[in-house]
Amino acid sequence: MFESCRNAPEFLPQQRRFVVLACVVAGLGLTACSSNLIYKPEVVQGNFVSREQVQALRAGMPRQAVRDVLGTPLVTSLFHADRWDYAFTIRRQGSEPQQRRFSVFFKGDVLDRIEGDPLPTEAEFAAKLDNRRPPTKLPELKATEADLAKFPAKPASAAGAAQSAAPAGPVSYPPLENAAR
Repeated sequence: MFESCRNAPEFLPQQRRFVVLACVVAGLGLTACSSNLIYKPEVVQGNFVSREQVQALRAGMPRQAVRDVLGTPLVTSLFHADRWDYAFTIRRQGSEPQQRRFSVFFKGDVLDRIEGDPLPTEAEFAAKLDNRRPPTKLPELKATEADLAKFPAKPASAAGAAQSAAPAGPVSYPPLENAAR
């Protein structure tokens, strides 16, 4: 029993090393969690509704036509059967979260009115998504006659010429089933 007390001076430095090592590992682990080194996945929730889709809507459209244009609503309520809600949220690492809400109201089975946040066009939305690289100007893809004259015309292959010269005969295939049955 008293043997551990006699060996205490030898044991305490080892225990201190372990405690210091544990604190260093815990500290490094906590700083790694708060840094941007950890991948945070992109979170997309809801239905994206573009300005072009909203412009396709007309008062008096039936519900099915509205569903064909906008897709299935995110929220439909039993208590508000004449209202469909479309919500969209996207959270990406390194950019501000985007949130949009859009509601469609019906009278009976036809579209009455719409209301919601200002919506971007599909091109504006795609441009906001691709914010990692600067937009580059695409080269103009036009060739003048002088540019085309630099390249020789491709000669027709001998096999292709022989096939085009021979008339195509009727093709017959054997029957799929035996007719003697």
